[in-house]
Amino acid sequence: MFAIKKIKIRFNEIGLLFKDDKLEKLLPQGEYRFFDPAQRLRIDICNTEQTWLTHPQLDRLLRSGLLADETETLDLQDNERALVWVDGRFHQIAGPGLHLLWKAPKQIRVEKISAAAVHFEHPQLDTILAMPGSTTMLEEVVVEQGFSAVIFYNGVHLKTCSAGRYAFWKGAGPLQVRLVDLRETAIDISGQEIMAKDHVTLRFNAQLSFQIHDPLRAATLVENLHQALYRETQLALREVIGSFTVDDLLQSKDAAAREMERIVRTRCEGFGLNIVRLGIRDLILPGEMKELLNQVIQARKAAEANLIVRREETAAMRSQANTARLLDNNPTLMRLRELEVLEKIAGHSKLNVVLGEKGLADKIVNLL
Repeated sequence: MFAIKKIKIRFNEIGLLFKDDKLEKLLPQGEYRFFDPAQRLRIDICNTEQTWLTHPQLDRLLRSGLLADETETLDLQDNERALVWVDGRFHQIAGPGLHLLWKAPKQIRVEKISAAAVHFEHPQLDTILAMPGSTTMLEEVVVEQGFSAVIFYNGVHLKTCSAGRYAFWKGAGPLQVRLVDLRETAIDISGQEIMAKDHVTLRFNAQLSFQIHDPLRAATLVENLHQALYRETQLALREVIGSFTVDDLLQSKDAAAREMERIVRTRCEGFGLNIVRLGIRDLILPGEMKELLNQVIQARKAAEANLIVRREETAAMRSQANTARLLDNNPTLMRLRELEVLEKIAGHSKLNVVLGEKGLADKIVNLL
């Protein structure tokens, strides 16, 4: 009774009949009975709807040749991958090794791809990366607008990527990604206390603006680009300020900033960036220096105001002297001047004319 084995193969199932651990035949849908008193037979049932044929003895199944019409065989080397499409939709990435895929009842399409190039490119990259299992095979790199990504593979520069979405094969070696900001960036150099040429300690706040044009140089030539720029600007600030007196700095701060920019641009030209501008934002004097400077400015302004008053007084006196000389040389003009004065008096007050002696009356009549 126990020597009879009964088995039922359902729809979308295939039975694998093994005898003495060797595949003898395939069992399609149906019911089967086997007389096996010596327990030499084994039947493994596989679901063809699962796409992949999973079995611990795939190599034996392949060598038997019985599954050639039923399955698609993938034998991938270490540097090979395969994209599997089921019914026109992306299904999975197959890694190195032996794989068997059921041909029916679904439509299977396989793309073999070499992973030796590390960088994976495909017209349907977004669809492939959207599948959750893809992240086990691919490393995704997303570069935002305004940035660049410098990719290193096994410590060697592989590719510099602009804004976009990229994928790289995993497992072949370590992948390192360095993001580089290509936008204009500002660095504040604040609270720098520097002694000027005339031994006065001043405090400066400066600002440096730069923009990277060579991401590879910016990512490899210096360990920390911002710290390197800060250090070079700080040194240039001390070098330039030490060659100016306080008066020179107050009068030509822009000239000092231009000299600083020239020095920093020369020192950082190999960093793969452009210096946009470098300027002295604040120049802070010591407290006692501020008081002295205010006193000097006040004295200078008072002297300028006094000079202007004296100049105006001199001009007024010179004008009066010229007028007196003109009236003295021209009696008729003098009489007209006197009439103008009488006219002004008559216009602002009551004028009474009293005639006395003939000589005075004649003078007044002649005057009028």
